[in-house]
Amino acid sequence: MGVLHPTVSPHRELQSESDPLLGDIVFVSMIETCIFGRTEVIDNTLNPDFVRKYILDYFFEEKQNLRFDLYDVDSKSPDLSKHDFLGQVFCTLGEIVGSPASRLEKPLGGIAGKKCGTIILSAEELGNCRDSATMQFCANKLDKKDFFGKSDPFMVFYRSNEDGTFTICHKTEVVKNTLNPVWQSFTIPVRALCNGDFDRTIKIEVYDWDRDGSHDFIGEFTTSYRELARGQSQFNVYEVTLLSFSVESECNPSQSTSLHYMNPYQMNAYAMALKAVGEIIQDYDSDKMFPALGFGAKLPPDGRVSHEFPLNGNIENPYCNGIDGILEAYHESLKTVQLYGPTNFAPVVNHVASYAAAVQDGSQYFVLLIITDGVISDMAQTKEAIVNMLLSTRLTLIHIAMVELDGDDIRISSRGKLAERDIVQFVPFRDYMDRTGNHVLSMARLAKDVLAEIPDQLISYMKSRGVKPNPTPPPYTPPGHTHHTQI
Repeated sequence: MGVLHPTVSPHRELQSESDPLLGDIVFVSMIETCIFGRTEVIDNTLNPDFVRKYILDYFFEEKQNLRFDLYDVDSKSPDLSKHDFLGQVFCTLGEIVGSPASRLEKPLGGIAGKKCGTIILSAEELGNCRDSATMQFCANKLDKKDFFGKSDPFMVFYRSNEDGTFTICHKTEVVKNTLNPVWQSFTIPVRALCNGDFDRTIKIEVYDWDRDGSHDFIGEFTTSYRELARGQSQFNVYEVTLLSFSVESECNPSQSTSLHYMNPYQMNAYAMALKAVGEIIQDYDSDKMFPALGFGAKLPPDGRVSHEFPLNGNIENPYCNGIDGILEAYHESLKTVQLYGPTNFAPVVNHVASYAAAVQDGSQYFVLLIITDGVISDMAQTKEAIVNMLLSTRLTLIHIAMVELDGDDIRISSRGKLAERDIVQFVPFRDYMDRTGNHVLSMARLAKDVLAEIPDQLISYMKSRGVKPNPTPPPYTPPGHTHHTQI
């Protein structure tokens, strides 16, 4: 379970501020579209920070598509179609979770020729705490901010994040014309305040409400849920702060019987498998540049047989730009190489292992996807490569098509050496071909099962090696934000 928090920085109206509403927040699955909520309306601002969060089930091994639509609200009409459309953004939940500090910033689009602003999406894993807290606050002798009359104070509560940033989690109502407000009691889930960590910092800011949205900052203080849970006492009196790909086969791709056959109307089996798995896992790679290798082919100009050649033809730089770049390189390679047996896996495994061996600080984790329709000709060498690799690197191997390599039931061994953990996932492609022809749904199931073991494999490796997460990035400071002195 994770919580999704949207923040928007649009720029639409020139003469007045917008009243933004993040409406029609949509989760798009393979077979249906689900609208799962709208935020509150925030008056008179171009930089809304929405309070409402969205709790989603997150699955690493699935592609979870999201769409966000933003509107400027017409208060005279409840019909969303009557509001001014400000823009929209498409992304996946994996993009958000895979971004640094699980914070994704994307430009809003949807209006031709206009810059619609930016949407900022952040996610955090929810704790298991199911408690709720009921609280009530009051204040005395707040600063007077209005020239005529007293202040109109309200409180904003922020939960601290693991990267040092803060996420808004609650706003009180506005109490008009007083320096000694008593706000109404409210009930809030404890995990919304601190995600179940009772000692996590909670920041509370106090503002004087202004009709034009330019609320005046009065002051702030910090506390924790543990302190708040003590109730009314002296404790609660405050002064108002990786990835690689390999492809192989031995059949003429110009023949319709080949799995590599380039059908002008649909992708072949190899392309479907690459796209299904690659579109999900590429969200977790920072630069989206992936080395893609082929094996089992005769290469030009001399026709030598190779079991580790770059699909893009560049030995010095085998990297492809995203899954689309891999597919393009794959299609182009079919025009230049002659597919040829035998089917040897060990060279590719050793090739990728050499990459992984060069990284010993836990900053990278490597995933190798092998797609083949052949029988392994160098089984003994492949087993030895995998066992040796496990003794020195951090490589997860995902392999589609050879049952004997899957270590779920029998741990791989070679020359008396036993693989220390299961890093091989076997998934037979044929089991996922939908007889109704629904390739989208069948490939989604394929990708889910192919990637299912990676999270546990990664965690088990890091724990076994005592690798700690990298330091959190510096706190995010919104443009134009100034730090206020406590009062």
